[in-house]
Amino acid sequence: MTGTTARAARISATREQLLSAAERLFAEHGVAAVSNRQVSEAAGQGNNTAVGYHFGSKGELIRAIVRKHNERIEQMRTEMVERASGSTDVRDWVACMVDPFVHHIAGLGVPSWFGRFYAQIGTDPVYREIMTDESLHSPSLVRAVVGLNNCLSGLPLEVRMERGDMTRHLVVLVVAERERALAESGPTARASWQQTATGLNDAIAGLWLAAVSQRP
Repeated sequence: MTGTTARAARISATREQLLSAAERLFAEHGVAAVSNRQVSEAAGQGNNTAVGYHFGSKGELIRAIVRKHNERIEQMRTEMVERASGSTDVRDWVACMVDPFVHHIAGLGVPSWFGRFYAQIGTDPVYREIMTDESLHSPSLVRAVVGLNNCLSGLPLEVRMERGDMTRHLVVLVVAERERALAESGPTARASWQQTATGLNDAIAGLWLAAVSQRP
C-alpha cells in the first residue's frame, strides 16, 4: 500500500467513525443537544475539530449520514417501482414508499439508530430541509408518488398534500419507536420488521382511500 493509498484509507475510516458516532448521538439526544466536539470525542478522535475538517459543518455531517443510508434505500425503491409500473392498486405504490425504508432499518441489525436519527431530523426546524432535499426528492420516491396520484385522480390536491404529510409522519414515527424498543429489549407491536411494514401498508392504504368529508 502506497503512502497516498494508506492516507486515503485512514481518512475514509475516520469519516465512517464520525458518521456512526454522530448518527448514534443525534438519535439518542437530538441534533441541537450534540456538539461537533462531542461527536469527535465519541468517534475516538483526539482532534476535537475533526467534524469541521472532514465535513465542514454539522449540516453537512447530517447530509452525509442521510446520503449514506439513502443510497441503499434508493436502490431498493427503484427496483420496487419498476415492478409496480402500470399498477392501479394504491397499496402497490404505498409499499414502494414504506418497504425500502423499513427493510433498510431491519438490515442494520440491533441496535440501530437511523430510524430515530431520521425522526429527530424531521422535527428539527434547522435541519429538516436537508432531509427534504436528500430524501423526499429522490427519483424513485417521485415516481412512486406519481404512481399513487394516478390511482387517486379524484382526490383534491390539498387533501393529497395533507395525507402525504400524514404518511411521512406515520412511517417515520412507527419505525423510530420500534427501533427504540428493540434497542432497549422492550415490547413491540409486531413480531418482525416485515410485519411492521405490512401493518404500515395496511394503515396507509386505508388513509389514502378514506372518504373526504371536508376539504382543508
